[in-house]
Amino acid sequence: MAEHVVVIGAGVYGAAVTASLTRRGARVTVVDAGEPAGGTSGATFSWINSCGKQPRPYHDLSVASMAAHRKLAAEVPDGDWYHEGGNLEWAADDAGREELREKVAGVLGYGYEARWLSRAEVLRLEPDIDPAEVPADEIAYFPREGWIEPAPLIAHLLSRAGAELVRNDAVTGLEVTDGLVRAVRLASGRRLSADAVVNCAGPRADRIAKLAGLDLPMRNTRGVLIYTSPAAVSVSRVVHAPHVHLRPDGAGRLLLHTPEIDGAAGETGVAQASVGKVLAAGCALYPGIRAATVESVRVGERPIPGDGLPVLGRAAGLPNFHFAVSHSGATLCVHAGDLVGAEALGEDQSEALAAFRFERF
Repeated sequence: MAEHVVVIGAGVYGAAVTASLTRRGARVTVVDAGEPAGGTSGATFSWINSCGKQPRPYHDLSVASMAAHRKLAAEVPDGDWYHEGGNLEWAADDAGREELREKVAGVLGYGYEARWLSRAEVLRLEPDIDPAEVPADEIAYFPREGWIEPAPLIAHLLSRAGAELVRNDAVTGLEVTDGLVRAVRLASGRRLSADAVVNCAGPRADRIAKLAGLDLPMRNTRGVLIYTSPAAVSVSRVVHAPHVHLRPDGAGRLLLHTPEIDGAAGETGVAQASVGKVLAAGCALYPGIRAATVESVRVGERPIPGDGLPVLGRAAGLPNFHFAVSHSGATLCVHAGDLVGAEALGEDQSEALAAFRFERF
């Protein structure tokens, strides 16, 4: 068994892998170029779902990951990061409705929970929605979906793990000899000897892989998230309306997003007009938001491997170097992180991780 494991990245994946490793008896050092939850994990819509994910192994991994979130939340009565309120979704035009019908039919075929609601049923769930913004029928409802608050989850996983946490110290090199990673070098000059290394570096995972001599293709994208001030409006679940996606964000605040303005994110931020457009769409859907203001706008960089699927587990050509990198990290982290941690310590996870190996590239 690897006695000392270095985990690179202190986001949701890094924290989950660390918890898995320490629970199995390993000594772990977690290193991050910034602070825990300070990267992508701190700027994510964090929707927990397997809503139309393809191919089937990706769907099944996501469903197992949703179950792992529920199990962890049930084991920690004071944990307040997990919210399973379901997800509502509808479309604005014929093409969108047909696409939604196909998605619902697909997940039902996999045994995933989904059903169609009428406007009246939606208003019973979300009484503060403007009825005029909701179609009479064909509103999809996925009751087992939800969202998490990544920072409290990360804090819980790391605090229980008892690992050494190295903050604000970027990885600058990996020492590789005889087909194994022997040490991790940091910007501070510190050298960490390692029996195994796990790459949980999110959008920078390709750079860490390159230090190990591996080429990990990535096609990262940006996501714009708009956080409101507290508003006296009842929003209890994730809502995907045609012009705005939103969910609660604690203390009466709401988190708004739409793919339409993701491309508007530049190096200097997001244009105020784009932010105003999303807020206006939110106010149209929930009139009670009109008294709210925009407290902050965050731009997160989504780590997306080249084919869109997760990269998990060991690299065959460098067997003590492991990956935990994907889009949908908020959904996958607890379960996939546990699988990766187990494999890093020698447990056979071939069946669970076969579809997500680095070697497919």
